[in-house]
Amino acid sequence: MNDTPPDFAPPTGPMAVDESFSQEELERGRKVFAGECTFLLGAAGLSQIPDTTMPEIAFAGRSNVGKSSLVNALTGRKSLARMSHTPGRTQQVNFFDLGTKIMIADLPGYGYAKAPKDQVKKWTRLVNAYLKGRAQLMRVLVLIDSRHGIKDVDRDIMSMLDKAAVSYQIVLTKIDKVKAGELEKLKGQVQAELAKHVAAHPIIRLTSSAKKIGIEEMRAELARLAD
Repeated sequence: MNDTPPDFAPPTGPMAVDESFSQEELERGRKVFAGECTFLLGAAGLSQIPDTTMPEIAFAGRSNVGKSSLVNALTGRKSLARMSHTPGRTQQVNFFDLGTKIMIADLPGYGYAKAPKDQVKKWTRLVNAYLKGRAQLMRVLVLIDSRHGIKDVDRDIMSMLDKAAVSYQIVLTKIDKVKAGELEKLKGQVQAELAKHVAAHPIIRLTSSAKKIGIEEMRAELARLAD
């Protein structure tokens, strides 16, 4: 069933493109993410986080924001990162080796109020320790559900990343679920908020894992970091 809003159209204009990628860069991104990608391990504690030298990209966001779906879409797999309809199911940092070119870290979802408080504290300590002490971490992708926008829990993570001087980029997910006018308004709001954060990447990525919108551009951008 097609649940795309009737007046939805793939975003256009400067903020939709954000950066121009040559055909060579798009092809480079495709090849990087089409290569072998394997689940390495799930780290439930800081001591279990692998010691590697590969460029690393971390995916962060509220529970059920679509992190696993985006990882699967980027790599062209259906179940590389296991998806769950139960928010808060991912309770560890999951590492994926992308052909020894990039390490992907899928972080535990945050901001799920129904999770036990002690479990939330454990996740928070693990994620904070990982983000602040990972020298090879090139960028954190902070995923925001375009239907809901930036919430206070997102702002907490963004402020923490600012203080730790960890570069991060906002990725709007599920844009196929939002009407074009609402999406345009949201982009402006997010852009204005990013101006207040010193570690935020200035370019916002717009994605739909279901409709494969923005996936090629994200691959190309992340492949640049691998270089």
